[in-house]
Amino acid sequence: MSNFIYKVAPVKYGETLVKTVLKVRKKGVIILPKKLRELVGINEGEYVIVEAEKDKLIMRPLKPKIVDIDLEILEKLLSEESSLERRRFKRLLYGKETGS
Repeated sequence: MSNFIYKVAPVKYGETLVKTVLKVRKKGVIILPKKLRELVGINEGEYVIVEAEKDKLIMRPLKPKIVDIDLEILEKLLSEESSLERRRFKRLLYGKETGS
């Protein structure tokens, strides 16, 4: 049965939905066919998100959102956050509010 290839007919619901059977190899390695990777936009070296939901796995490409932010605003926010954390820490340590 190791050389047997299952053929599963693709199913269409508006968008193309492709079904295929993949073999789980040693240490849980699954090789995604090139056509499948191309269809969902997974390139070599990129990460995927895998979710376990009852009796199925859902795999999708990790596409982080790139945000353009003003570095001055970021530094100000981080400074404010740091100041708040110092005050919380001192309040926990000494039981009262002290100046930063």
